[in-house]
Amino acid sequence: MPYELDNKLVVAISSRALFDLDQSHQIYEQEGLEAYRAHQAEHEDEALLAGTGYPLAKGLLALNKAGKGEMVEVVLISRNDADTGLRVMNSVEHRDLPIERAVFTGGRAPFEYLRPFSCDLFLSANEDDVRQALKSGFAAGLVYQPPVPNENDGEEVRIAFDGDAVLFSPEAEQIYQREGLTAFHQREKDSAEIPLEPGPFKPFLEKLHAIQRNFSERECPIRTALVTARSAPAHKRAIKTLRAWNVRLDECFFLGGVRKKGILEVFKPHIFFDDQSLHCDPVAVRLPTARVPSDEQEPKRSPARKRRPKRRAAKP
Repeated sequence: MPYELDNKLVVAISSRALFDLDQSHQIYEQEGLEAYRAHQAEHEDEALLAGTGYPLAKGLLALNKAGKGEMVEVVLISRNDADTGLRVMNSVEHRDLPIERAVFTGGRAPFEYLRPFSCDLFLSANEDDVRQALKSGFAAGLVYQPPVPNENDGEEVRIAFDGDAVLFSPEAEQIYQREGLTAFHQREKDSAEIPLEPGPFKPFLEKLHAIQRNFSERECPIRTALVTARSAPAHKRAIKTLRAWNVRLDECFFLGGVRKKGILEVFKPHIFFDDQSLHCDPVAVRLPTARVPSDEQEPKRSPARKRRPKRRAAKP
């Protein structure tokens, strides 16, 4: 019988998202492919440090031990070839991660292999691959460099989402960009009873919620949060949209311009998804963070917010 993945939460993760391959990638960029291959072969038996996506992968895979059956699958989908990818798989084995399936494309774009694996989420350090995955209809995040500390202890898996352009479509954000905050609030107030169109992460959230239904709220090993710059009266449409989707978020923060970093340092997510570098940059220093790039220009900063130093996402 073929092995079925349709009924599971499937996360595809690149080698640079799962492990910290920054040093190896610098060798590739500065000295070329052959030097990279030689480096990986020389250090083949040295376990790699955890990458930005490691806490999420580890936490989700641990759900399979909760006695509710095999609910999660993590697939390694990498631009490495099988030879250079051996160090990555050795590191998987060293850390006892139950990852059995891997794709090594030898430098080719891997996003086309997401559909055969029924993937619900793709994490990568390559922006082109992430953008292609998003255009193909998959939830995808561009991981930042691993934070310090770069591992999240505890059995509960915590995932935080921005709203517009992540869980929801960017339609409301576009009104703000074109017409300003007053017009945005008026539009959201007038449209409070009309659910927002879904964003790229709605299907992923629904899969998480399906797993949550297997547990009582008190014992659930997954905790989700909406962390949005929306405030009253724009909060109402977001809440009613989630209600229309029949999806529960455990915690919701309507910040109205307050910095997200402080809230997230309390929530301590295994990963945080946001479409704006304005919010991702300061959070990524301490917490696993992934940006959801968009073809739209990044929203303008509120005049009340101070410009903060940027932390670059890992190079593609």
